[in-house]
Amino acid sequence: MTQGKLRIIGGTWRSRLLPVIIAQGLRPTTDRIRETVFNWLQSDIPGSRCLDLFAGSGALGFEAASRGASEVVMVENAAETFKQLQHNVEKLAATQVKLLRQDALHYLSQALQGAESAKTVDFDIVFLDPPYDCALLQTVISLLILSAGTKVYLEARKGDDIDVPDNWLLLKDKTAGQVHFSLYEIKE
Repeated sequence: MTQGKLRIIGGTWRSRLLPVIIAQGLRPTTDRIRETVFNWLQSDIPGSRCLDLFAGSGALGFEAASRGASEVVMVENAAETFKQLQHNVEKLAATQVKLLRQDALHYLSQALQGAESAKTVDFDIVFLDPPYDCALLQTVISLLILSAGTKVYLEARKGDDIDVPDNWLLLKDKTAGQVHFSLYEIKE
């Protein structure tokens, strides 16, 4: 399997290079986009609980952990990609990262069944960067019930029409090349 490299931009592991598998549908969030997103989130990351629902290369989850997130749950279904994530967690000794090998929709249905407060998924920040599949992203958004104050990072293909619930307040959004990315905050 062909490998590429992922550079962590900031925090404890700044400038560390991690191997990533080159696989169909896997598009690590670029350095430029990650730098913008984590500038947007800089005051929210330290001590936060983060969910990287479509972990892939781990670019967003490892960046959050490097910048002080207390817990990062990475969900990834592809076997080889998951194995590479395990290797990178060990390489970094990233004890705050919890890896789960399962389908994102299955994870959400389990999380909602086990949720204590009004069937919400309890994280401070949620990263949604699935393979470019508008229908999958729309399904995840419709299933995701979050507490007020939660921040949601959404990455999609430029031009995809994504509907979000009325209680998702758009804080920031930007386009870079063929990628449109946004940051929302859940309101009451």
